[in-house]
Amino acid sequence: MTTPSINLKSIFRLSGVIAVIMLLTGASLMAKPKPKVLVFSKTRGFHHSSIAVGNTAIIKLGAENNFDVDTTTDASKFTIDNLKQYAAIVFLSTTGMSNQLFTEDQKTALMKYIEQGGGYVGIHAATDCCYDWQWYGNLSGAYFKGHPAQQEAIIDVVDPSNIATSFLPKEWKRKDEWYSFKWMATDLHVLLKIDESSYDQQNPDLKMGDHPMAWYHEYDGGRAFYTELGHTDESYADPLYLKHILGGIKYAIGKK
Repeated sequence: MTTPSINLKSIFRLSGVIAVIMLLTGASLMAKPKPKVLVFSKTRGFHHSSIAVGNTAIIKLGAENNFDVDTTTDASKFTIDNLKQYAAIVFLSTTGMSNQLFTEDQKTALMKYIEQGGGYVGIHAATDCCYDWQWYGNLSGAYFKGHPAQQEAIIDVVDPSNIATSFLPKEWKRKDEWYSFKWMATDLHVLLKIDESSYDQQNPDLKMGDHPMAWYHEYDGGRAFYTELGHTDESYADPLYLKHILGGIKYAIGKK
């Protein structure tokens, strides 16, 4: 009986193929899942028409920048277990008192989420929200007071080194609805201020002098970013504005 010959070249070739497959499989298993963002836009006060285009724009930002996006107006999504899947939560022009938006359990879930290192992004009317819940006010950084008619104004870039502002002109002229605030937190890192001489406030009570419009801070274990800009539908087709809120989302996501 003859002994079958061993083809060393075939063995080496097969070994190489197996090694490549193992490397690819290992890389696939080690690849990190994309971060996921929840956009929440429940309203019990004024409902901004721009919420619809804002949701679409943020979904598109996610597709272009490697993060997934869920959108909802359903506060039952705010459970401790469900929020764990999200790297950041965006409050997109939410309005209303906290007891109109959340149950006590849902409020607790949001607090636990932030305490465990979660990220928050507030857009425009997110400061016209939860006046009866100071923890939320501390998170967003301010409470809305009022605004004049929509008009052009000049936004001054205070911090041009930040991911949400580094691409902006030093004086950014744009049309929007400009909020004044009746209360602001004291630990905010301000990114943008509005030049009060560049627009007609129409009511002297709306003057603030020093008038921040976008900021970030660390709060209660998590990271929070807020921008006042974003009332108009047109904002969500403006490349500079979209890059601005993308920077805020990236900050809120952080290491997640």
